[in-house]
Amino acid sequence: MELTETQRHYWHKNLRITAILLAVWFFVTFVIGYFARDLSFNFFGWPFSFWVAAQGALIVYVLIIWFYASYMNRLDQEHGVAEEN
Repeated sequence: MELTETQRHYWHKNLRITAILLAVWFFVTFVIGYFARDLSFNFFGWPFSFWVAAQGALIVYVLIIWFYASYMNRLDQEHGVAEEN
């Protein structure tokens, strides 16, 4: 099956946003989490690294999911493959 130019464009944008969001996920999960150990100050009575791991990362994960869903909905509408409500 040969892909049309519109399908190629759709797939390219899909892969690009997926790669960007995976890079953000990796950065938040591993890079910030690793270097947060060096931040040895208390934040609301707990070590700052605890807040980064327990609260900040979860907020970023939810934002990643929200952004991906809204971006893909717009992309689907732009390319005429949106689901009917």
